[in-house]
Amino acid sequence: MKKKVVAFWFLASAFVIAAVSGGAYASSSYGETEIAGASKMIENYYYSQTDSVDYSDPEAVVPFSYDNTETNETADANRVADASAADNGVAGANVAATSAEQTETVVSAGVDTLAGASVVAEPAVATDTTVATDGAIAVAEDPAAVSETPVVPEATAAPTPEPVSEYADIGISIANEYVHVRRRPTTESKILGKLYRGSAAKILKTVGDWVKIKSGSVQGYIKSEYLAIGFDAEELVDKYGTKIATVMTETLYVREERNTDCTVLTLVSEDEQLEVTKEYDDWCKVIVDEDTKGYVAKEYVDIDVHFKKAISIEEEKEQLRLQKEREEAIRRQEAEAAAAARRAAYSSSSGSSSRSSGSSSRLSGNSYKSSGSLQGSSAGNGTGSDAASYAQNFVGNPYSYGGTSLTNGTDCSGFVQSVYKKYGISLPRTSSSQSGTGSKVDLDNLQKGDLVFYSSGGHVNHVAIYVGDGKVVHASNKREGIKTSKVNYRKPSSARRVTK
Repeated sequence: MKKKVVAFWFLASAFVIAAVSGGAYASSSYGETEIAGASKMIENYYYSQTDSVDYSDPEAVVPFSYDNTETNETADANRVADASAADNGVAGANVAATSAEQTETVVSAGVDTLAGASVVAEPAVATDTTVATDGAIAVAEDPAAVSETPVVPEATAAPTPEPVSEYADIGISIANEYVHVRRRPTTESKILGKLYRGSAAKILKTVGDWVKIKSGSVQGYIKSEYLAIGFDAEELVDKYGTKIATVMTETLYVREERNTDCTVLTLVSEDEQLEVTKEYDDWCKVIVDEDTKGYVAKEYVDIDVHFKKAISIEEEKEQLRLQKEREEAIRRQEAEAAAAARRAAYSSSSGSSSRSSGSSSRLSGNSYKSSGSLQGSSAGNGTGSDAASYAQNFVGNPYSYGGTSLTNGTDCSGFVQSVYKKYGISLPRTSSSQSGTGSKVDLDNLQKGDLVFYSSGGHVNHVAIYVGDGKVVHASNKREGIKTSKVNYRKPSSARRVTK
């Protein structure tokens, strides 16, 4: 500072000396004016050097040039601009910052400047700032906010559920013959019933090695080792279960093949249950009667699986009692029939002897008339109502193709033949042949004991006995044996009356 003052006074002294020297040749008034002008110039120069110069920093001094006025004005303007930028606090700092410490100051100033410009940064974004290579402030954005594709968290694979059998609560007996159903889960408990091999039960709960079951009218406990349950039971369905198709439409066609362009074998009425022997995508093969098997559309039936059920001790005793009663009744009826046949034979032989001298043409005529009205049969002493009542005694007995035993097994025509044999009426062996016996009857005027025939593909293949109230009794098939059905369980084709 002292050097600058000394230099200033040295320069001022030079100007004074020059002025005094020049004054020797000028008037006194002119000399005073020139001295005043010199003083003013010195003052202006002084102030021009001290207005904006920081004397603490020698590098900030800008030399004054007398030769380039424009350059000096530009320098002055630059000095004013720098001072203004310094007052604002950011631009000057940006120009001067070179060290790491100064760079941090610039970042801070930049953030303050952004805040001043009403740019509100989220907390996570504000802390995620960087300095670009050109010195500008770069604010990193949230990737999820600018990405065009949503960021989806990787899904965690759900555990694969364990497969569950539809027979998880069903048990099928695998006992050699049957297993006892007991009141409590112990072998010392009372026996309530029997679950025969292949019969099924619903499982209610498990108690150790025992399961509580319900089957038919029986509810009790069975050791679980005698039951196939769940997937093990599924493997036995085809062996012990019977698939039943229940007709869900008023009349259902049973067809010869699996299409609608083939022959219709017969028509089955609503609610009838048909055994399914095989399933296809849209069709299933069913058994209507012993000689009628065909195909029905699945969309018109409801298919379910049926199993035999447990039998209680009381039910078993009742079945045995009824079986004995039927057998005794059959023996009595057979004995009565045999006695009636002997009486008829004796009467016939006595009558032929006494009439031996009669007209042969008259006997021939009677024989022809009898043959016309009761072809293949001989009139007995019973009525149609008697035959109908007698036939119902055998409901529940087994079906056997080609059989004629009312107790041990018979087919449809064997059943009819054996029933009417009791009353001395002889009928042909097949249903087709029986459809030509007796007299024709309108299906709207059926009486008890009338024979009702059913056809498949235009040919008679089944026969039943009308028992009144719109029902018939017949030997149906192996699954159902001898049973009663609605007379129109399938469409009847004709009817005949073989009694008086």
